Amino acid sequence: MRYPVPDLPPDEWQESELEVEKSRFITWLCHAPDVAAFEALLAEARRRHPNASHHCTAFIAGPPGEQAAIGYSDDGEPGGTAGRPMYRVLEGSGLGQVGCVVTRYFGGTKLGTGGLARAYAQAVAQGLDALPHRQVVERTPLRLKVDFAGEAEARAWLGEHEIPVEAADYAAEGVTLRVGWPSDTPVDLGELESRLRGRLALLDE
Repeated sequence: MRYPVPDLPPDEWQESELEVEKSRFITWLCHAPDVAAFEALLAEARRRHPNASHHCTAFIAGPPGEQAAIGYSDDGEPGGTAGRPMYRVLEGSGLGQVGCVVTRYFGGTKLGTGGLARAYAQAVAQGLDALPHRQVVERTPLRLKVDFAGEAEARAWLGEHEIPVEAADYAAEGVTLRVGWPSDTPVDLGELESRLRGRLALLDE
């Protein structure tokens, strides 16, 4: 599976701000490959804005459409007016591995439930508009065994096909290359086998 994720370093985030009826909505977005990364973002938002009215949240800590590692919270706002609208914007973006916090400072004017939902959704959408992203490819581990003479050729072929070599184990009889094969691509080593004249074995993981 291939999908876009935020192109941000670990422990960094992007901020944007929206004002609606004198209420400030500060949007924080991060790359969240796991729930812990999202929780670190939330802790930082709370640390930097301890006097804010609310810190509402939404995250997808996995591929788009993931249901096992998602979450959202209204953090004291009326039920369904913050976390769920935020999550729907994240879900609609097609991004995976994304965490979001919207910090609100109440400006004195009540927005109503519909106004709140629109404001939180707009805050997230505005943040996503400027968010850099990159493609990730989910990978399946494979082990390829080649003789010493075929290692350079195998590495060259893997590089041409953008298949990373994650480790190499050397033994008396040859080299075992541990690679990350794209999980959405059938394993086809016919071309490499031809180039190595049959000096290739696929080992079971």
